[in-house]
Amino acid sequence: MSEYWRTSISRVVLSYGIFFTIWAVCLLNLLHWSTAHYLSEETDRNLRHQVRYLANLDRQRMLTSLDDYVALQSREFNSWGLFDSGGHPLYGNVGRLPGEIEVDGPVHSFSTDNHIHVWYGPGIEVRAIARRLNDGDILLLAHDTSVISRVGAIIHDALWWGLLLTLVPGVLGGYWMGRGAIHRLRVLEQAILPLRRGELGQRLPVSPRGDELDQLADIVNDTLAEVERLMGEVKGVCDSIAHDLRTPLTRLRALLYRLEQGEREPERIEMVENCVAETDALLARFRALLRISELEDRHRRAGFVMVDLGELLSRVHDLYAPLAEDKSLDMSLELVDVPPVQGDPGLMLEAIGNLVSNAIKFTPLHGKVRLQLGVDRAGAPCITIHDTGPGIPEAQRASVLQRFYRAESTQSVEGHGLGLSIVAAITKLHGFRLEIGGHEGGAMICIRCLAAPARSA
Repeated sequence: MSEYWRTSISRVVLSYGIFFTIWAVCLLNLLHWSTAHYLSEETDRNLRHQVRYLANLDRQRMLTSLDDYVALQSREFNSWGLFDSGGHPLYGNVGRLPGEIEVDGPVHSFSTDNHIHVWYGPGIEVRAIARRLNDGDILLLAHDTSVISRVGAIIHDALWWGLLLTLVPGVLGGYWMGRGAIHRLRVLEQAILPLRRGELGQRLPVSPRGDELDQLADIVNDTLAEVERLMGEVKGVCDSIAHDLRTPLTRLRALLYRLEQGEREPERIEMVENCVAETDALLARFRALLRISELEDRHRRAGFVMVDLGELLSRVHDLYAPLAEDKSLDMSLELVDVPPVQGDPGLMLEAIGNLVSNAIKFTPLHGKVRLQLGVDRAGAPCITIHDTGPGIPEAQRASVLQRFYRAESTQSVEGHGLGLSIVAAITKLHGFRLEIGGHEGGAMICIRCLAAPARSA
């Protein structure tokens, strides 16, 4: 039972109920006070008006009007008394002149228990006024104000009934909603148990309601999908490392074994050179892995500066034009004016250089490589590398960005399968987008600089 009331929904309902109760009590007390004040003011105004009117009449007409003052009332609210100058009663249903009433003074309130006894009995709150007539007699008019108390009682009854009819359903509704929230938490808890056992394919259930718990479940599910993807990449990297290192290590062991068997000097020198080459290849793989890990450290953004993309692409073209010429490739450069972007010029040069190097490597003789700088429809700078090589099939475009992955069409070309992984890490560090397109007519790789370009001074 207590766990239901510890839910946020139940606490909100209870807090609202307490707030509503305080507000309703204050509001109805204000209403009671305002109503009582208004009725008292109206009673006093009528008494002052009536006593002024009666004081101006002659004795006979005044007595007749006073009898009518009592007889014409629907309920016995009014009473009066006529006293001589000494305060002795002469006429009326008020038997005694209250001592605290000031003659020709303001309207005064008192109880009939202690002062006067009229036909509606003792214990009645009345308001009265006394005026001295021209002949020296004293006229007292009194009006029963118990109706004000009855109005207050009605307001208080309404308050209690309102609180009863509001709080009871509120408490029951809070308990019911709390049970619903606890039930959903139990369902989520059961769904999380497989995750604790390492089953990352498990997802939290999401109801059609789309409330806060469903939004949280969506966020957790997206996070789990990303964790599952990263864990898959880690496993794939480990498998790839084991696979890629097995062959060169086997060759290295065979060469060392032959050295141990004592080959002739020229052959020994050649085997040593092969051992060094295999070792360098292994070291290159590990350096590439460490490079990717280094690039995934986002603290490097602190060293970003403004980069002129046109100048950067011109440097890349100048660096790789000789390589393209050696393969009889037509390498062209197309530039348009674009604003500078924030980035690390060394890393951006490395990323673009990797893409251009791949384009040259996989483009057959007499092919074409085009390095292009432009803007997209949103005005973001775009760096595009086109080639006339075998291209990358659409089904493999996501995989080629993974570490050690190599497309089927590139298996015969020397490489480690880490170049595009380094490019992907650099673009992600800069907040850019790496897009792969083309296929039959060659590959088309674009770096879309989505980060806001800096304004030139």
